[in-house]
Amino acid sequence: MLPSQAIRALIASGEIAGMAEIEDAQIQPASLDLRLGKVAYRIRASFLPGTKATVREKLTAVTFHEIDLTKGAVLEAGCVYLVPLVEHLKLRPTIAAFANPKSSTGRLDVFTRLIGDYQAAFDAVSEGYAGPLFAEICPRTFSIKVRYGSRLSQIRFRRRVSQQIDSDERPGRVGDRALRAIHSDVGLVEGEAAIREGLNLRISLEPIPPTGLVGYRARRYAGVIDVDQVGAYDVQQFWEAVHLGGDRRLVLDPHEFYILASKESVSVPPEYVAEMAPFDPLIGEYRVHYAGFFDPGFGYSEGKAPGAKAVLEVRSLDIPFIVEDGQIVGRLVYDRLTELPETLYGQGIGSHYQAQGLKLSKHFRQE
Repeated sequence: MLPSQAIRALIASGEIAGMAEIEDAQIQPASLDLRLGKVAYRIRASFLPGTKATVREKLTAVTFHEIDLTKGAVLEAGCVYLVPLVEHLKLRPTIAAFANPKSSTGRLDVFTRLIGDYQAAFDAVSEGYAGPLFAEICPRTFSIKVRYGSRLSQIRFRRRVSQQIDSDERPGRVGDRALRAIHSDVGLVEGEAAIREGLNLRISLEPIPPTGLVGYRARRYAGVIDVDQVGAYDVQQFWEAVHLGGDRRLVLDPHEFYILASKESVSVPPEYVAEMAPFDPLIGEYRVHYAGFFDPGFGYSEGKAPGAKAVLEVRSLDIPFIVEDGQIVGRLVYDRLTELPETLYGQGIGSHYQAQGLKLSKHFRQE
């Protein structure tokens, strides 16, 4: 995986470019924030172009109408939109890219995915990709206000390596044996780490004193949230506090959205990045964590780790599902960086979630 200085080099070489100059604030320790362009298309349904078509060739057949984003516009909950992004790529043959929603986007229950021309999968472009980028956006609970330049998603870049380093991992991916060694050295979680195909995480339903809070459930029809406003909204207007009895069990109601936290505080050492693994149907009919990137240095400070909870963005699917305190709900997989990044998460770069506990997105006033 490429760190910030390598991303800057891709910008300098023209492999990453934009209709407007790329700003320093877009460059994160191991990713690049992507900006919305000047127009959004309200579309009938999500789609992929496939390997034989461009996005625009498929777009005409599913477009309801266009929306001007230059003065700001509301994207309504339950609707699907496609937005051409400011950035475009012209990558060398050894570099691929993939994307996720930014943390603040996921915590608003905004589902967003990257699409590229001639691509058969969401959130990824193949090695050597040259072409435009598009964001599919579907606000699930809250309607959101966006504008030209709003940043809802981020992209990472992976350089092909010639051989595997460890027999139990793909190139660059840290296998279980190596993860155990890292945990022994710096500590990925407090105490014993549960490692199987990554670092397993448990859910915390332990009441937080003095309020007894265990999480939040989103209120539907609460209002519009401007994604570019920080600390502007009252928590109680948009969220219902979740409190539990003594059994520490929570019934996830179908299609409701919850913000909960991991029982473990986790760490991503400076040489690595991490990602929450995709939904695993073997552990239950629900989805955890829409925004899956964890930057180098997350939960890590002065060689002391770990120090930050993983916030879980949880949605039950078609049936009610019970989760219990301490139940395994997801796993982090780690990748190596090609070199140490110039800056780490939280070190003077405006990171909002370093040393976090149970925390809503940056848009809400912290109580």
